Amino acid sequence: MKTNVNIDWNNLGFDYMKTDLRYVSIWKDGNWDAGNLVEDNNITISEASTAIHYGQQCFEGLKAYRTKDGKIQLFRPDENAKRINRSCNRILMPEIPVEKFIDACIQVVKANEAYVPPYGTGATLYLRPYVIGIGDNLGVRTAPEFLFGIFCCPVGAYFKGGMSPVNFMISEEFDRAAPHGTGAAKVGGNYAASLLAHVQAVEKGFADCIYLDPATHTKIEEVGAANFFGITNDDVFVTPKSPSILASITKYSLLHVAKEYLGLKTEERDVLINNLSEFKEAGACGTAAVISPIGGIEYKNELHVFHSETEVGPVTTKLYNTLYGIQFGDVEAPKGWIVEVK
Repeated sequence: MKTNVNIDWNNLGFDYMKTDLRYVSIWKDGNWDAGNLVEDNNITISEASTAIHYGQQCFEGLKAYRTKDGKIQLFRPDENAKRINRSCNRILMPEIPVEKFIDACIQVVKANEAYVPPYGTGATLYLRPYVIGIGDNLGVRTAPEFLFGIFCCPVGAYFKGGMSPVNFMISEEFDRAAPHGTGAAKVGGNYAASLLAHVQAVEKGFADCIYLDPATHTKIEEVGAANFFGITNDDVFVTPKSPSILASITKYSLLHVAKEYLGLKTEERDVLINNLSEFKEAGACGTAAVISPIGGIEYKNELHVFHSETEVGPVTTKLYNTLYGIQFGDVEAPKGWIVEVK
């Protein structure tokens, strides 16, 4: 166990770093075992595991934050627990009790406390829980055994030079998920399907691509691997509603912040690609960045610019500062949102 680590906290990226301990629990014969912390960052599984051949796996992402007074806190881990269970249900994997999930997260953070970045750096300790189907299996069916694991890595502040808008393009060639498919589950196949579209968007000079609804290609669904939101010209916080969208914990937190902290009206509804002019600001939201402001969206070779391609809009700035402040303990959080790691 390290008591101190030699890390340049101000220059961390979003990269893997082996930390001291990680959590592993096995499901077999109808039950999860007690789980334990292990040093080895490699897992050995059967070559016939369903995770390898049939994509029977899912994952989560959440962070531990160091507050000004040195405490460490998790942000809404119960929501990550509920979401991983929805993903597990969708692809026939056993649920993890919410208490077990949160306890495992706390164990991992406490065991790797030296890797929780100092307050003021903007860096955090990222946790990656996952569930995979393992065991000897050849046919297309659910696995005989499952592994639930959590590892962690310190990651840097997403905006090193300050938050700034980026441009996105509409993907007219690719869909992120099929109607009635696994778009609402956080499974690896969704991300594998997005890799080519992302690379092509970056090659064209964009941060990523925006996916339209797979059925009609008329409505915005997701922004790369993040959720979309817009601020209308009359100050309504709007975010798309669709059964193909992953339910972002950050998005639902922003919906609450917009209404209860900023006094905005909020709506979950269709966002038509042909009606971008209804928004004066727009952004993508997720665990990594909280908010990535959208400068413009290119659709059919035309770039629609929102507030600015160089400056972040005032409402987006307030949303970001409020939620960021809650996560780092500088703004009072709604009841139940924060779990202190003791």
